[in-house]
Amino acid sequence: MSMKKILVSGVKPTGRPHIGNYFGAMKQFADLQEDYESRIFVANLHALTTIQNKQEMEQNSFDVVLDYLAIGLDPEKTTLYLQSDVPHLAELAWIFECLTTMPYLMRAHAFKDAEAKNKEINVGVFNYPLLMAADIVAPDADVVPVGQDQKQHVEFARDTVEKFNRIFGETFKMPEALILESVAATPGTDGQKMSKSYNNTIPLFASDEEIDKAVMSIVTDSAAGVPENVYAIHALIKDKADLDALYEEKKGKYKDLKEALAEDLKAFIGPMRERRKEWEGKPDEVKKIITEGGLKMRKIIHDKMIDVRNKVGLIHHA
Repeated sequence: MSMKKILVSGVKPTGRPHIGNYFGAMKQFADLQEDYESRIFVANLHALTTIQNKQEMEQNSFDVVLDYLAIGLDPEKTTLYLQSDVPHLAELAWIFECLTTMPYLMRAHAFKDAEAKNKEINVGVFNYPLLMAADIVAPDADVVPVGQDQKQHVEFARDTVEKFNRIFGETFKMPEALILESVAATPGTDGQKMSKSYNNTIPLFASDEEIDKAVMSIVTDSAAGVPENVYAIHALIKDKADLDALYEEKKGKYKDLKEALAEDLKAFIGPMRERRKEWEGKPDEVKKIITEGGLKMRKIIHDKMIDVRNKVGLIHHA
């Protein structure tokens, strides 16, 4: 039996990942799989808050599995699964919802953001933090790798564990946020945080042509000798000493520096893009990996839920 701590995280299947997604979270999944027993899922139940199309959901979910394999997640070391293959998570989320007040959930950043934009907010968006709490604590997470802006999700899970354990007895581990301090927000091509909603991304598996187009569109400040937005993206993939020497040599030559960034991005993205193509050609193997991961996690979480049901009185002993 593994004595490693358990790491849990997931990615929503809401479209092509960009390099901000990679450096903000996905890279860590690959880097940390040697040190932890990793349980990484496709958050397709969460995606239902925005995707209500069968074909899109199925394709996007499959694509995330391909993305995981392409960045180097090893199914022998990391359990990959679909959130929806473990229906106990939705059951546990309901139990948590019955312990949680509306004012508490109204503190959630995603809800406040949606409310500020006067959106018609569906119940899934409102309850989102409690399904996320179930995602984290049902698989016995010790650690959850998050950026600073995602820390609240783990705090909600910790509050929920504290409340459940206090009412029903010690049941869930207290998860810790594994804050990735070194991961600042990746700047987009316009200098804002890289985000699909800002349309300022460089896709993680971009073609060479897409890389050229994205890099040449990076907004630069003509008053500075060093184009900061170009440098900030370049610094993600290049050693600082080499980079500083290049930017000193090419000071003020923005086109040259953009071309250098484009070439380095091609060298960085190319091997992952090729690995993804290889996996794309083996759909049966990919489906087998995700099915086996789902069966494994369903068994683990089913056993946990027997204990939970027993404690809250949902198993009839009379």
